[in-house]
Amino acid sequence: MLSRQIPEEFNEIRPYTPDELPQVMHELLADEQFVAAVSKVMPDVEANVRGFLASHPEFTTLDVQKTFFYPLVRQIIATCSDGIDLNVPESFAREQPHTFITNHRDIVLDSAFLSFLLVDNQFPTTVEIAIGDNLLIYPWIKKLVRMNKSFIVQRSLSMREMFRASQTMSRYMHFAIAQKRENIWIAQREGRAKDSDDRTQDALLKMMAMGGQGSAADSLRQLHLAPMALSYEFDPCDYLKAVEFQLKRDVEGFVKSKQDDLTNMQTGIFGCKGRIHFEIAPCIDNWLDSLDPQMPKTDFFPLVAQHIDREIHRSYRLFEVNYVAADHLLGGDSHVSHYDDASRNKFECYLSERISLASDNLQSRGVAPDAEFLRERILTMYANPVFNYEKAIASDGARA
Repeated sequence: MLSRQIPEEFNEIRPYTPDELPQVMHELLADEQFVAAVSKVMPDVEANVRGFLASHPEFTTLDVQKTFFYPLVRQIIATCSDGIDLNVPESFAREQPHTFITNHRDIVLDSAFLSFLLVDNQFPTTVEIAIGDNLLIYPWIKKLVRMNKSFIVQRSLSMREMFRASQTMSRYMHFAIAQKRENIWIAQREGRAKDSDDRTQDALLKMMAMGGQGSAADSLRQLHLAPMALSYEFDPCDYLKAVEFQLKRDVEGFVKSKQDDLTNMQTGIFGCKGRIHFEIAPCIDNWLDSLDPQMPKTDFFPLVAQHIDREIHRSYRLFEVNYVAADHLLGGDSHVSHYDDASRNKFECYLSERISLASDNLQSRGVAPDAEFLRERILTMYANPVFNYEKAIASDGARA
């Protein structure tokens, strides 16, 4: 789609179009920071990009993703995980663009893994990605993510500006689904759930409903929301999240720095993730049809959020570490049937290592580490998916 076919109101936030990509790629090659950063994972980046441009007089954004981003993600999976898979319901309409609304674990890789999996599972396209402008630390990062089908969520705004920006973003999402025929990935809340207690924000749903036609239910139906659960066996940033919890507790006015964000991104990408599973739940369109059309919005949005949460929670892939953490946190053995002694011992060693890393990080900042607090925080991160899964399954039984 040529840029002139896209309304100008989206110019500051939308991904680049194919006709804009050659110029952007040349600009990136001229950026020393970009070349230095990317050369670490793609040593011949300049030769590869120039070779691609020379051999592709016309190309799409999907061509760029498959040529450059797909191999990088495949390399990360091979070197930093024990494998990844995706479960798609048999009835899922792959040709219909969807808005995948998911829990959020990794700053960079959640959406990257999803695009990789959609290609491998014969979906016709990947996803356009909602990304906060707070993560666009350098100009080249903003260019790179827009080249990789990202649209920008503007966050550093006044209340009035935020409302207008939310309207624009909602209209863009509806345009991307209906006119561009692109899938969308968006996290169920702003930022990652540091304790893995995944909850959908009502405000996010209200934003998405702004840009459609008809009632709030009609507008959300036009986005074809598909809840999706992302499950990582290990979170490379678990100790950094625990550090952040203690800093927020002990240091008045603590705010993460740009370097903190960069460290989280790098650690998340290159750290060990163990097994990874993505699970698509049914699109909520039919469920929305079952609701009372006269329901007040004050009831409607919380109800939709609860439904999305339940679909995500019941779709988790739970690993042995999750059950061990749950038992350690509860002080019992109610989940012992889900793991053996070897799994428990392995996780206990892992937990000790993560507490040590968190303690070292805090000491480097001049803060005395609270080992017991750090332990509780890390255990909670791994245990909450178990607790939420059990509540969702119990809720299914109660409704039956």
